Amino acid sequence: MSTILGAKPVKDVEADLPHAVEGELTPAVRLIGRVITLLLLLSVAAGLWQGISSHGLLHGVVNGLKASEVGFAMVLILLGSIVEGFGYGLSLGTKWPYTRNIVVLMVRGDPEAAHRVVATLVGLVALALVILAPGISTISGLILIVVTALFGMGTLYVLAGRAPAFVHGTHGLLAYGVFLIYLTGLAYPGLDFWTYLGAMGALHALLLAVFLGGMTTGQRGFGTAIGAFVQPKKAAHWTVAAHITAGLLLVATLGYLMPAYPIAFYLAVGQFAVGFLLFHAVSLKPKDPGIMVAFHQSMVLLMALAIVLVWR
Repeated sequence: MSTILGAKPVKDVEADLPHAVEGELTPAVRLIGRVITLLLLLSVAAGLWQGISSHGLLHGVVNGLKASEVGFAMVLILLGSIVEGFGYGLSLGTKWPYTRNIVVLMVRGDPEAAHRVVATLVGLVALALVILAPGISTISGLILIVVTALFGMGTLYVLAGRAPAFVHGTHGLLAYGVFLIYLTGLAYPGLDFWTYLGAMGALHALLLAVFLGGMTTGQRGFGTAIGAFVQPKKAAHWTVAAHITAGLLLVATLGYLMPAYPIAFYLAVGQFAVGFLLFHAVSLKPKDPGIMVAFHQSMVLLMALAIVLVWR
C-alpha cells in the first residue's frame, strides 16, 4: 500500500473499458497518495492500540476493528474526493466493482482502483463486526455499506451522463452514514445510532449540505464547468444555490447551538471561503480541479468529528 498513488499511470486501461478517461498523475497526486497510505497505517495502528487497551479478548478485537473501521471510512471518503479532484472518476470506465488487475492498478497509481479496494476492506471489517458483535448498529453498518457500494456504481453512470445527479448525492450521504455509525459506536458504546442521529440537529444540517454537495458534482458530470452566475438559469446553478443555502443553514444551526460545538461552527464558517475557492477551481479546470476538492472534504470530516466528539 505504500505506493497506492505513487507511480506511472496505466495506459492500456482505456481501450478495455467503456467510457474510460484516464486522470493525470501529478506530484500532488503522488504526495496525497503517500498521505493516504499513512492514514491507512494509522488506522491499523489505532485499531491495534484500541484492542490492546480493552479488557477481554473478544471486546478488544471488536473495539480494535471499530477503531480501524472509522479510519478506513474516513480514508474512503478522502479517496473519493481525490478521484473527483484529479480527474480519475472514469479511469476504470463504468465496470464495477472490479476490473482486471485492479490491485496492480492501485499500486501503479490509480486512486479510483484504490478507492474500490479500500471500499472492499471497509466491507470485510463490517462483516467481521457483524459476526463477532451482532447488533442493530453493526448490522445497520453493513447494510449501509452494501447500499453505498451500489450507489457508488451508480455514480459512474452519473459521470458518464447516464444517471441523475440524485444518485451521486445519495452516495455521498450514505458514505458519511457509514463513517458516523462506526464513529458513534466507538465513541458511545451501546448507544442506538438511529436514535442518536434522529436527535442531532447539527448532524442533520451537515448531512443535508453533504447531500447537496454530491448533487452539485453530479449535476456538472465529468469534466464540465458549472459556470459563473448571478441568477440561477439551469439545474446545476439551482443545485449550487441550494448547496450554499444548506451551508448557511449549517452555520446558523451551529451558531444557534453555541457554545455546544464551537470548533464545528468555526470550521463551517471557514468552509465558505474554501467552497468559493473550489468553485473557482472547478471553473478553471472542470476535469481536475485539484487539491481543493480533498481539502473541502477534509473540512467536512473534521466538522463531523467535532460534532460527534464534541470538540471545544
